[in-house]
Amino acid sequence: MGKKIPFSPPDITREEIDEVVKVLESGWITSGPKVLEFEESMKKFCQSNYAVAVNSATAGMELLLKVLDIKEGDEVITTPYTYTATANVIVHRGIKPTFVDVEKDNFLIDIDAIEKAITPKTKVIMPVDYAGIPLDYDKLKNMLKRIGREDIITICDSAHSYGGTYKGKRVGAQCDFHVFSFHAVKNLTTAEGGGITFNDNNFKGKEDLHRELKITALHGQTKDALSKMKAGAWKYDIITDGFKCNMTDIMAAIGVVQMKRYESMIDHRRKVFEVYNNNLKDKEWAITPFSKNDIMESCYHLYPLRIKGFEEESRDKVIQTLADKDIATNVHFIPVPMLSLYKNLGYNVQDYPNAYNQYKNEISLPVYSTLALEDADYLIKELIKAVEELL
Repeated sequence: MGKKIPFSPPDITREEIDEVVKVLESGWITSGPKVLEFEESMKKFCQSNYAVAVNSATAGMELLLKVLDIKEGDEVITTPYTYTATANVIVHRGIKPTFVDVEKDNFLIDIDAIEKAITPKTKVIMPVDYAGIPLDYDKLKNMLKRIGREDIITICDSAHSYGGTYKGKRVGAQCDFHVFSFHAVKNLTTAEGGGITFNDNNFKGKEDLHRELKITALHGQTKDALSKMKAGAWKYDIITDGFKCNMTDIMAAIGVVQMKRYESMIDHRRKVFEVYNNNLKDKEWAITPFSKNDIMESCYHLYPLRIKGFEEESRDKVIQTLADKDIATNVHFIPVPMLSLYKNLGYNVQDYPNAYNQYKNEISLPVYSTLALEDADYLIKELIKAVEELL
């Protein structure tokens, strides 16, 4: 029996713990100076003009749809190959998502098919950067320009791609908006948490979009919690029916330290990919995931291996065989139209054959910055055995 290998434990050092303790001892634990520091580090890292930290990527997408007044009667295009959050936030606005299938043999939305799905009611396109791989943002923008629909807002669900690069720049300033996740299993974590990055503070005629997002993330309150708590500064106003999705200083403290270490964390993930790729390079059944090309590089969030010729049943057997050896793997994702909520809304995965074909033989292998390379080597050899027993 080999060593127990979990799927994606957080990479937390003494430095993160000390920083959280400092916040706890400071007497100020909710949104305050640490959140501002973390937002500054996000802005700098993503080379964006603005950043807003929130309590999840889901909340970030929801916040944008609200502030941009996307509502019932509007159409929003997204991919069926994503976690349910991307679709749920659209449903919350009273809109049935318009799903556009992924490209054949690809996890990313088919931009040519988006063009065919656009109608006069289309207000937003929400593509997804899957597994750390950026979308071809310029292809999307050029298509919208060519058809005269630059009015359509692009909100990229970049939950997976913090630290990925596109045309030499970090993901975060290519679409109108990018929304990141700092959930416990992400490359960079704040336990829960998310961030929005963007460039244009007067987007669609807004007077001060950054301020509006911050206010709407705190019940529509005109004064943030820190300034409201100052002696005598109790007066405030509520100017919109906002949400409650601000990030806390406790969470931001973890993120501030993680940012200092992040380049080395990505580098270790890259090395895990190399171990897997080297072991699989002569296996005809292995469809290994994208890493980089001349245009973009993944941030190595997931290793979505696909097994040629496998269906769901055989893929699931491999997962169980590895689980019996204390090796945790995963599947990313069950296409949204296969989930009960969406089936009940009338969606059918048969309408998205490329998404189903990506899913049916996909198995996500552990990739994390504390995974020893010898453990990665052991794991991949066990996976090869498990697959080849079924071939």
